[in-house]
Amino acid sequence: MDYFLSEDQLELRALARKVAIEKVKPVRAKHDRDSTFPWDMVEEFRKAGFFSVFIPEEYGGTGGGVLDLVIVTEELSRICGGISLAVAATALGTFPILLSGNDEQKERYLPDLVTGNKLAAFGLTEPDAGSDAGAIRTTAVRKGDKYILNGTKHFITNGSIAKIYTVIASTDPAKGSRGASAFIVEDGSPGFSYGKIEDKLGIRASKTSELIFEDCEIPAENIIGKEGQGFIVAMRTLDRSRPGVAAQALGIAQGAYDLALEYTTKRQQFGRSVSSFQAVQFMLADMAIQIEAARGLVYGASKMIDAGHNKIAKESAMCKVMASDVAMRVTTDAVQLFGGYGYMKDYPIEKFMRDAKITQIYEGTNQIQRSVIASNIIKEAAGKA
Repeated sequence: MDYFLSEDQLELRALARKVAIEKVKPVRAKHDRDSTFPWDMVEEFRKAGFFSVFIPEEYGGTGGGVLDLVIVTEELSRICGGISLAVAATALGTFPILLSGNDEQKERYLPDLVTGNKLAAFGLTEPDAGSDAGAIRTTAVRKGDKYILNGTKHFITNGSIAKIYTVIASTDPAKGSRGASAFIVEDGSPGFSYGKIEDKLGIRASKTSELIFEDCEIPAENIIGKEGQGFIVAMRTLDRSRPGVAAQALGIAQGAYDLALEYTTKRQQFGRSVSSFQAVQFMLADMAIQIEAARGLVYGASKMIDAGHNKIAKESAMCKVMASDVAMRVTTDAVQLFGGYGYMKDYPIEKFMRDAKITQIYEGTNQIQRSVIASNIIKEAAGKA
C-alpha cells in the first residue's frame, strides 16, 4: 500500500533495506548463535546516519521524527530484530533527554548520540517493578551538588554497552510514582556498575543487563526536569517509543513472511509447489492481511505523534499491541509452513519466532497496553456523554 511517504523517507527506507540485506544478513546468525553485541553493525549504522533520523537538525540530526525511526527499525528488523535494537534501544534512552531535558543537557549529550559515537539505554524496570512502574525501589538522595543513587535495574536493553543511561529513581518514596525523578547517568560514574548479563531466548544480538547503583554519585544538574517529574518523563518517553517496538515487531513479521512465501513457492510436495495448496494459500493470505493492517496502524500512530498531538497514549499502545501480536502469529505460522525444517537452526525462520516473543513483553506487556487502551476509551466515552 502507498503510505504517502516523502521522497526523503523513501530514500531512507531504501538505504535501510540495502544495509540490512548487504551488511546485517551475513552476520545475523553468528551474532544470534554467539550472543555477541554487533559492534560491526553499529559502525555501519553510524555511517548510514541511522542514529540521527529522529533528532532535530539543531542538534545535528536529520530533522525527521518517529516515523523515520520506525522506517529504519522495520527494515533492519526484517533481517534481524536483535541487531536492529542497537538503533531502537538507543532511541529509547535518548527520548527522555530529547523530550524533557534542558538546553544544556541536550547540547551536552545529543551530539554524541546523534552520531552513534555513544549508545544510550533507558533504566526503568526493576526486579519488583516491571508493569508496576510506580513500585520502583531505586532511590536518589540530594547531597549538596550531587545525587546519590542506590538500587538495581534489570532487563535493561543496551545495558553494559551503552555509555549514557536515562534512569528513573525515587527522590521521595512516600509519594510513590509522584516521588519518582529522572536522571542522566554516564558509564564510569562512581558507584555505577553492571550486574548479570541475561542469556535470552531471542534478540540474542542485543545485550540485556542489570544496572547496579551503590552510592552512585552523579552531578545534581543531571536531573531531567524537576524532582517528582520522573514518572511523567517515563510516560512521555514510552508513548513515543512504543511505535519503535511496533516497528521491530512489524519488521520481524514481514521478514518471516518473506521467507515463508519464498519457501512455499519453491518447495515441492505431491508433484506441485506447496504454495499451490489452498490451505497454504489461506495461511499466506492471512499473514499478508495482518502485516498490512499492523503497518497501517503503526505508521498512522507515528504520523500522529510527529504531527504534534499530545494525547497519544491510546494510539501508541494500540500499534504496539497489534504489531507484536501479529508478529507472534505470523512467525509461528511461518515456522509451520516450513514444516520440520522450520524447527531446525539450519534455517533462519526459527529465529524470527524467538525474536518476536519479546515484542509482546517489553516496554509494557500487551496486557498492560490493553489496560491503557481501555482506560483511555472509557475516559473518551465519558467525556462525550
